[in-house]
Amino acid sequence: MRRTVIFKGWKLPILLLLPQLTITALFFFYPAGQAIWESLFIPDPFGLKSQFVGTGNFEFLLSDRYYRNSFRTTAVFSISVTFLSMGIALYLAVLADRLIKGAGIYSSLLIWPYAVAPAIAGVLWLFMFNTRVGVVSWYIGLLGYDWNHVLNQGEAMGLVVLASSWGRISYNFLFFLAGLQAIPKSVIEAAAIDGAKFWRRFRTIVIPLLSPITFFLLVVNIVYAFFETFGVIHTITSGGPQQATTTLVYKVFSDGFVGQDLGSSAAQSVILLFVVGLLTVIQFKFIERKVHY
Repeated sequence: MRRTVIFKGWKLPILLLLPQLTITALFFFYPAGQAIWESLFIPDPFGLKSQFVGTGNFEFLLSDRYYRNSFRTTAVFSISVTFLSMGIALYLAVLADRLIKGAGIYSSLLIWPYAVAPAIAGVLWLFMFNTRVGVVSWYIGLLGYDWNHVLNQGEAMGLVVLASSWGRISYNFLFFLAGLQAIPKSVIEAAAIDGAKFWRRFRTIVIPLLSPITFFLLVVNIVYAFFETFGVIHTITSGGPQQATTTLVYKVFSDGFVGQDLGSSAAQSVILLFVVGLLTVIQFKFIERKVHY
């Protein structure tokens, strides 16, 4: 018999929800509302007064070639970070799941990068690929290739993708490993007895059973690539060269805090919020249909 909890009255449920509702209101609804309000104005250079322009900030942004290019840059960056980090994490999780001895040590070592802040990770990768004193760039130079992410747009994008993916592999690894360990061994053994090889078992059994975790990580990693990679981009390339690594979230910072165009920055944050929300809805509406629970 299933037992359910029933609250007599509404005061206790509201009291239990009040801390979370307060945090959500203070750190999400209030900033979002403030951004929407400020996106309708253009402040003067001294910040003493503002002029109401309605949708003027949005019209200017959508007609700006550099802002439209940041959409393409964000798409390339987020897709690359998501699939690279999830692919490597799944491969490492499969290896860890097949280990008999030393699995705990192997797993603990792979978790460590998740504890490194994005800005610190960016500094580490910047030192390794520094054009003058970088160890990795020096070895690449021995192979006859002149690495210079300061001038080469493709190398700059590749470097920020690597740095951002490296910090995310540990997070994805934990979920994939937990999902692999939750798959009943009897199902895998039955398929092996029937003659199914490793790759056939992995494709027909493991991948479908991992689909809920994969879908969750897909949503989380795309949101991560849109927002939390700011520290990596800022420390490594600062959006350059020639805005080749200027994503939507970094352009919000550069226009608002560097250019002091607060109206345009607020409008960009509203557009970014809308884009991420739309992507999340699309993922839940179309991709979740292929998820096997």
